[in-house]
Amino acid sequence: MAGRLFPRWGILVIDLLLCLAALASAYLLRFNFQVPQHEVDLLLPVLPLFLLVRGASFLIAGIPRIMVRHTSTEDARRLFLTVLGGTAALGAISVLRYLFFDGVYFLPRAVIIIDFMATAMLLITVRIAFKLLHLRSRGAGKERVRVVIHGAGEAGLITKRTLEREGSMRYEVAAFIDDDARKAGKRLEGVPIHPAANLANLLKDDTIDQVIIAIGKPDPEHRRRVVDACIAAKVTVLTIPPVSDWINGQLSARQIQEVRIEDLLGRPVIQLEQEAVRTLLAGKRVLVTGAAGSIGSELVRQLSAMDVSSLALLDIAESGLYDVQMELVGKGHGSRLRVLVADVRDAERLEEAFALVRPQVVFHAAAYKHVPLMEAQPEEAIRTNIGGTRNLARLACAHGVERFVLISTDKAVNPTSVMGATKRAAEMVVGAAAEGCSTAFVTTRFGNVLGSSGSVIPLFRRQIEAGGPVTVTHPEVTRYFMTIPEACRLVLEAAAMGRGGEIFVFDMGRPVRIADLAEKMIRLSGMEPGTDIEVAYTGLRPGEKLYEELLASSERTRPTHHPRILIGQVAPVDPILVEQRTQELLALRNGDAVEALRSLIPEYRPERQG
Repeated sequence: MAGRLFPRWGILVIDLLLCLAALASAYLLRFNFQVPQHEVDLLLPVLPLFLLVRGASFLIAGIPRIMVRHTSTEDARRLFLTVLGGTAALGAISVLRYLFFDGVYFLPRAVIIIDFMATAMLLITVRIAFKLLHLRSRGAGKERVRVVIHGAGEAGLITKRTLEREGSMRYEVAAFIDDDARKAGKRLEGVPIHPAANLANLLKDDTIDQVIIAIGKPDPEHRRRVVDACIAAKVTVLTIPPVSDWINGQLSARQIQEVRIEDLLGRPVIQLEQEAVRTLLAGKRVLVTGAAGSIGSELVRQLSAMDVSSLALLDIAESGLYDVQMELVGKGHGSRLRVLVADVRDAERLEEAFALVRPQVVFHAAAYKHVPLMEAQPEEAIRTNIGGTRNLARLACAHGVERFVLISTDKAVNPTSVMGATKRAAEMVVGAAAEGCSTAFVTTRFGNVLGSSGSVIPLFRRQIEAGGPVTVTHPEVTRYFMTIPEACRLVLEAAAMGRGGEIFVFDMGRPVRIADLAEKMIRLSGMEPGTDIEVAYTGLRPGEKLYEELLASSERTRPTHHPRILIGQVAPVDPILVEQRTQELLALRNGDAVEALRSLIPEYRPERQG
């Protein structure tokens, strides 16, 4: 019993005293507060048995082991059922005594019924009252934090209870807000529920310290509105993690975190037909190039959860490749892995890899992608993005690969950069390789990926942590964004959907103005743009556009079975011309790489700046 606030036997004794009080109340109510003496005479001899039944039921159900100060809804349910079970036992004893012994009931039937209700109510009420007193005593003298919870559902209720248990601060839930107008005007555990449209009014009086988004799968548009209202009112906005991330199924106050800017940019999450992907890949040998990169590593994570026969990871980045391997081994997927350190520019090494792996499906994610770096050294972009793709496409045909999926970019559309031009050339190389080949070549094309290495959001985050300035190239520059998991689901869906020759593009919603993104990130960090953190405009870098495109004007689209995925119908390529120009590009040494790229890609306009 050492270390306990109150011993278990003490809790049992108090519960039995409460049972006696409930029984006395039942007699008083049954006999209109004038209990006949003969009823008292009948009761006194059976009191020990009454207490024995109640005590035994409490011990069997483990009621004394429940921590009273942390009584939950589940504890109240168990207590109610335990009292009900004890009452049923008392009723059975009463009937048995009447039928088989002296013809007298153990307790009057009305008293048994009233006693059940009184005992259940008394035991539960006392525990809740003690819990509230405990919570109030814990909060005494501590900093008070007034909170509004967005979401009046199960997650919101759990969040409220989690905050009430938190010991470092005294949280006070002032209100719930909910997108469901039918809940408005109601109360949840005594806290009023307001429509989400009232949030701005709730934040006007400067008494709210935090808003917590407590919805399992919040609608991105609703979440954006909530965050915008909080930013305008200079109120901290937090969010709970997905239920799958809760520790042992329980939410902890330490898990409530700041809203990430990534959560505010996406559309409603695109749900794809994973069953078709699983069917396609079941039992197949799969190879992923660029497996250490942002897209490649997420691809192998998703593929490892499918019933593939083997999964080969190929990359030149040895350290990143090792990290991905260890992660998958730790998840129990090591037996199907083959890890290959190789350069896609090395045709002989790739031949060895294909002979060893014998892939049936290839996902080609290896590429140079940083626009300014490739602008300064175009030959490297040509050798990797074009030459590497050409090597893989040739080997795919030679080794009878069933499907080859090229991961391209929106920068390949009307390119203004070397990187974009080389990715468009890679699309053309894949299109040319399909001629006379049984392999189904498919291309996916999408925009900026949130959280990928070198993306703008991690850069802004580092700049804000350093005190600024946050650097934006141009006040009007805009970009499309998607999450890494969405990008990879698109790639997998393309593999299942494609029949060969298609370029799949993703409806990525509205483009985001990067200057707005920077300002919102600064405000989410609790600071004010221009006052606490400066936003500096540095000018467009070589090769950059103001606006990205997903399709060139000469390209048409046709729908697929998914409304957010389209097929771009590009102009057919001349395989002979593509091979000739590609050979010239790869043989180029100290020549004019830009002009050589323009000879292959007429729409390439390096002089354009948006």
